[in-house]
Amino acid sequence: MKNIAVCVKQTPDTETKIKIKDDKTSIDSTGVKWILSPYDEIAVEEALRLKEKNADSVVTVFSVGPERVKETIRTALAMGADKGVHIDCPENADSIMIAKALAAALKKEGSPDIIFTGKEAIDDGGAQVSHLLGVYLDLPCVSVILNIDYQDGKVVCHREVEGGTLEVIEAKLPAILATQKGLNEPRYASLPNIMKAKKKEITTLKASDLGVSESDQKIAYSDFQLPPPKKQGQILQGTTEEQVKALVKALREEVKVI
Repeated sequence: MKNIAVCVKQTPDTETKIKIKDDKTSIDSTGVKWILSPYDEIAVEEALRLKEKNADSVVTVFSVGPERVKETIRTALAMGADKGVHIDCPENADSIMIAKALAAALKKEGSPDIIFTGKEAIDDGGAQVSHLLGVYLDLPCVSVILNIDYQDGKVVCHREVEGGTLEVIEAKLPAILATQKGLNEPRYASLPNIMKAKKKEITTLKASDLGVSESDQKIAYSDFQLPPPKKQGQILQGTTEEQVKALVKALREEVKVI
């Protein structure tokens, strides 16, 4: 496996305070701290570990979005990836548009032997791009992977299903593998690698050059809303017996669960 690809997404940091634009069509990106989506970070780590087992292999990172997405590609390059491909698309691109753009870019840059993604992005939680990519590239896709056994011309994956059960799936290569937390522990980028990443190549491809346009957008985003604020908690006073009585009363009369 010489040609290893990783598809990643730039998402807001989980600690960022999100604000909605006045037109309610998207979030206000002013002051937002952007990061490499954690599940995609696991995908990058798995690609790097595979590279270490395969001499002369190359890890290429692909990401779709506006100019700032290059910062996230640099994060993956600092971890150890070799080069990046930035696909210039609108910030509000939906999963179909993103998958179509990624598929075209992957073909343009050379057919990979294996493609890693995260199981989902932490912003929209759509978990669709990996599977759509499999459709556009006509490749098998295995998601929510907790363990991968690399064999000659195939992979054997253990994936998580409901109830804590593990499902074992065998897939021929090339294939798309969507990683889950627990597969590995992503490495930290060292200072020398951060400096080296600044000099590594990032190619920019325009969506129009890949045959992708706004007509590929199937979802019209509107009416974004923040979740309602949580009610303030109560501190029960008095003896243990008094607190128990107050708790039972609150559960019965206010929360109405008993």
